[in-house]
Amino acid sequence: MFITKKHISRRTLLRGAGVTLGLPLLDSMVPAATALAQTAAVPPRRFFGGFVPHGAAPGHWVPEREGPLPEQLPFIWQPLEPYRDSLTILTGLHATSSEPPPGETGADHWVAAAFLSARKPKKTAGADVRAGHTIDQIIAEKIGQETLLPSVEISVEDPGSGSSNCGEGYSCVYTNTISWASPTTPLPMELNPQVVFERMFGSGSTPEQRVARRERNQSILDSITGKIASLRSEISAPDRSRLDSFTENVREIERRLEVAASATTTAPEDFAVPPGIPQSFDDHIKLMFDLLALGYQADITRVGTMLFARDLTNRRYPECGSPNMSFHGGSHHGEAPDIIADFAKINQYHVEMLAHFVEKLANTEDGDGGTLLDNSLVLYGSNMGNPNQHLHYDVPHVILGGNGGRMAGGRHLAYPRKTISTGNLLLSLLDQFDIHLESFGDSTGRLENV
Repeated sequence: MFITKKHISRRTLLRGAGVTLGLPLLDSMVPAATALAQTAAVPPRRFFGGFVPHGAAPGHWVPEREGPLPEQLPFIWQPLEPYRDSLTILTGLHATSSEPPPGETGADHWVAAAFLSARKPKKTAGADVRAGHTIDQIIAEKIGQETLLPSVEISVEDPGSGSSNCGEGYSCVYTNTISWASPTTPLPMELNPQVVFERMFGSGSTPEQRVARRERNQSILDSITGKIASLRSEISAPDRSRLDSFTENVREIERRLEVAASATTTAPEDFAVPPGIPQSFDDHIKLMFDLLALGYQADITRVGTMLFARDLTNRRYPECGSPNMSFHGGSHHGEAPDIIADFAKINQYHVEMLAHFVEKLANTEDGDGGTLLDNSLVLYGSNMGNPNQHLHYDVPHVILGGNGGRMAGGRHLAYPRKTISTGNLLLSLLDQFDIHLESFGDSTGRLENV
């Protein structure tokens, strides 16, 4: 028997002038006659954490029974219907870390930093901020050190100042980021997709090179055309198809970035969008998610976080079916059924954007017949339950993805209300990445059945 299969390294990078291009997982990265699990080409696992403030519309997100998901998902989660087999809805959790410390006031709208840390942020409007080491960064220390970017932190709303008093004596940094490299080291969430693109694919280039390339309307792929052609001649037809699809996606994102940079449309009334950033929330968040999915595919990064909106935002979402309702305004619905129903449309629209990302992961091959979604764990949630009363119990969370066969889906896990901290969830998710701690944040144990 003759085995002639070409083998290339999973860590292969194509380098050009100011360009470093990672590659998707190809069959050619698996040595001939070798099982995938026995090679360095085994698909890595990924983590994503997405935070949205202001809770969820009561009556529109909790399944009626614990156990298998119902035939029809609750209204807010319906965009995730195609992925129900990898979907777990968690109810009854208590975000105790988002409640004010004993003897203090405020904090209800200033503690996005607690979402992935389960730690009450220190009440301060000065530079002496303190929150908690977040699980995305702990996971990045475990699985992200071999990648170009250990983690990517993105946002779709201008954070503004990172240090001034945002209200109730809390620094704006607590609501501007959900990722903390240490209890005293907040990580900025990048708003500009062009910057994210350059970080992923422009490694080693200078700002001058990047500007010159854009002014020439030149793709980052142009400087490595010869290397791509050479690689294509050495790999199989299926691998050539995967490589072509990947490079086409890179070019498509470049095209969308060019459109965003030259757009003349206006943002929603009373909402300022910085220059060079898509004015449409829909365009902006989808572009960010497509970039992150591309980063996962090329193994440029394995960890990402997304801040969907800042606390107290009055942004409106024309595409959601309630175009005249602001996000924060609608959250204070006064228990009026018609206002709650309109607020639920905003909640569902955010989940629709999450579904766009999940669809990208589900449709991207990731070795041995699997997909990126099969090898990812996606967490999405809020630190409020019913926002009208600023309640931090019964907070909505969902998990999607197989995490390399470690997560099951199709489930509703219901926990006793006001009893189980979200810290228990975070501790259990760290277990999913073989990071076993005795406790995390305000955890009191691990979640059952996760």
